[in-house]
Amino acid sequence: MKSKDKQLGEILEDLFRSYGWTEKMDGVKITNQWENVVGPIIAKHTTKLYVNRGKLFVSVDSAALSHELYMDRSKLVKKLNTAAGKSILNEIIIK
Repeated sequence: MKSKDKQLGEILEDLFRSYGWTEKMDGVKITNQWENVVGPIIAKHTTKLYVNRGKLFVSVDSAALSHELYMDRSKLVKKLNTAAGKSILNEIIIK
């Protein structure tokens, strides 16, 4: 039974990868963790958030907040990857 489950899991993983769904699902994992990692106040000031090719693009409504996030980029990458349970992000782009 386990070998059949594993085979089915591998088949589904290949299917998701072939349609590009894996990257989209990884992006959703990251964006869903944003508020947990940065807190509700920063999340409230986030105006746009999406993942593309290992990069998290973040837009915020404050120059001061943008600078603060810019300075903490590497720490945020580590925290978001940890929260998502796998290494998804390589970089954060603050706009």
